[in-house]
Amino acid sequence: MKYVLVRQAFLGLLFTGYGTALMAAPPSAEEMWEIIQEQQKTIEELKSKLEQTEEKVTATESKVKETEQKVEATADAVEQQTYGTSAAGSWAERTSIGGYGELHYNNLKDQVGDNDLNRVDFHRFVLYIGHEFNDDIRMFSEIEIEHALAGDDAPGEVEIEQAWVELDMNNQHRLRAGLDILPIGIINQTHEPNTFYGVERNRVETEIIPTTWWEAGLGFIGELAPGWNYEVVAHSGLAVPTTGSNAYRPRSGRLKVAEADDQDLALTGRLRYTGIPGLELGVSTQYQNDITGTADNLEISATLVEGHVDYKHSSGLGLRALYARWDMEDGGSSGPVAFNAETLAGWYIEPAYRLAMPSGVPGELGIFARYENYDERNQLAMHRFENFDRYLAGVNWWPHPNVVFKFDVQKEDTDGQVARLLDGFNLGLGYQF
Repeated sequence: MKYVLVRQAFLGLLFTGYGTALMAAPPSAEEMWEIIQEQQKTIEELKSKLEQTEEKVTATESKVKETEQKVEATADAVEQQTYGTSAAGSWAERTSIGGYGELHYNNLKDQVGDNDLNRVDFHRFVLYIGHEFNDDIRMFSEIEIEHALAGDDAPGEVEIEQAWVELDMNNQHRLRAGLDILPIGIINQTHEPNTFYGVERNRVETEIIPTTWWEAGLGFIGELAPGWNYEVVAHSGLAVPTTGSNAYRPRSGRLKVAEADDQDLALTGRLRYTGIPGLELGVSTQYQNDITGTADNLEISATLVEGHVDYKHSSGLGLRALYARWDMEDGGSSGPVAFNAETLAGWYIEPAYRLAMPSGVPGELGIFARYENYDERNQLAMHRFENFDRYLAGVNWWPHPNVVFKFDVQKEDTDGQVARLLDGFNLGLGYQF
């Protein structure tokens, strides 16, 4: 830029001198030399002034940039001192979004009555939102839409299944408070469709535990020793019905922390061992001071115990097995004993094998079989609980680890009197991100 200005000044002076020369008598050689020297002097003065101006502008820009850096560093230091927030990482970098969804098709024929099930259902659509406030404090939330449509006379619901804040107390122990899924069983906390076999969740973990089960509470999570993990939670409890077709059914007692009145405090604890790659051993227990809630004249204490093994070998072989049992006070003529519900138990075993697909076909194929034995209400007029058997076999195809297509066949059986036994097949599609 400065050389352009110098050139223009030089040309201006030259043309000015030239024009003057045309109007006057031609100057002598000595006069021309004097004119050229004066012009050169003027040019040198202009160049000097331009260079000084540029140096001042550069110095000013440098000072402004240095000031901005100091202000930003001061702000980061204040934030770090006040909140412990890492200077690295913006809000967006510390916020994560995920979720899952699953579509089901059930083609099941009732072997007892005429209650066949032939249905397509986008069963669940779920979004996760998590955020790290700093290196030691974080939150997590889960929002779910069930059955695709919610509202008046619609089959679905909009639910918040998780909304908690977690604080690191040290490297081994954490404090968590809010709305959280209870640490019981295998699929209660990890129930994304690509993580388990079969289109529908197993009945033991949906009826006995009952998955998915969340409450409001305060708990501690941590590591006792390498491979040994624990969770202890004090939380809101169940309020099971005491009459009708769902009397003393644990699943019907979930209030889902939605204007949840008349609940009694409950306690849940779990111990897990994960010290061997691919292996999880877990045991949980829960105590309910009054599983019917506090709004009635009954006070029925109840205890749930659960144990499981989940093993995935590097060869592709896998095995899941789980046992869960409720023990309730009998409660007399209007208590659990009147509905054959003073003890509700269930167990299942599920061997599986996972292998790579042949060349040209993406992903992996999993083959499984599962036997379930569980207590569930019989849906007859007497509304008692009966013991059911359920047999399943099928395949999962994962074209990607987070995408799964499912097919299984099922058969249900019982020795008691029941209103419904469903045999047939199920198809499913699931994803997680």
